[in-house]
Amino acid sequence: MAAINYKHLHYFWAVAKAGSITRAGERLHLTPQTISGQLTHLEEVLGHRLFDRVGRRLELTDAGRIALGYADEIFSLGQELQETLHNQQGSRTLVFRVGIIDAVPKSLAYQLVEPAVHLEESVRMVCREGKFIDLLADLAVQRLDIVISDRPMPSSVNVRGFNHLLGECDVGFFAKPELARQLKGKFPQCLQDAPFLLPGEDSAARSRLMAWLSDRQIRPRIVGEFDDGALMKAFGEAGAGVFLSPVAIAETVCRKFNVVKIGDTGEIADQFYAISVERKLAHPAVVAISSSARLKLFAATGTLPRRRGGLARGAAQSG
Repeated sequence: MAAINYKHLHYFWAVAKAGSITRAGERLHLTPQTISGQLTHLEEVLGHRLFDRVGRRLELTDAGRIALGYADEIFSLGQELQETLHNQQGSRTLVFRVGIIDAVPKSLAYQLVEPAVHLEESVRMVCREGKFIDLLADLAVQRLDIVISDRPMPSSVNVRGFNHLLGECDVGFFAKPELARQLKGKFPQCLQDAPFLLPGEDSAARSRLMAWLSDRQIRPRIVGEFDDGALMKAFGEAGAGVFLSPVAIAETVCRKFNVVKIGDTGEIADQFYAISVERKLAHPAVVAISSSARLKLFAATGTLPRRRGGLARGAAQSG
């Protein structure tokens, strides 16, 4: 298999960004014929056509879109390398790539990773949000330094990784004040037949919540299910229903979304993990996140991690 010529890859990247060979040629100070010829060589090496011509426009093929994703990553890394080695102050810029699964509340995610930007050395943080399995795949090929998750990595995933429990806290129920006043009875019986916004199936809290409600024979009226916690809270802010959120950020949630807390379970523990390929945390930004979570964020709720350190292959940590 012939090796990729990265100059040809750069020409492809420039054409994809510019939208045409002519505009890319103007930016690269090359003739359209030169660029077109180099693209042909790249397509021969990759064994796939990268563009389709639609009228006067070029559109990426499926293979082209895949190639563009890799090219974005390659040339972003190249830029970071230049910035690191040629920083005017001569100081080292620490690149920190963190993946955050979309089930983790945005406000909590910010509070978890925020200590990383206050290190003495300069930090450039790259945040990726996505599905749990997708982020673990990026972690496995070292595109990420850690993954922030609401669950440990399962042993069924073929990735060598370690779960580092950052902390745990109870979950609370929140609602618009007008809706809260309409609920009948004391908590938690007031949730019976109440309009309820349910976390999506990718949320680790969902199964524990449903079991908790079932044990008490409480059946709220499910009016919506949400993979995106921020969208769920936006519906809650509009008064569409009662929703769930970690009590560690209760004050922030009440202030930001103009809601009130109507109660908490006292039993359901929301857990949050930093998943890494290292048994012992070494990256300065990850160490700062772990320390702040244990000593500040989750300490305020009175629920500290039961065990520090990590377990291989996503094995669940025990108390």
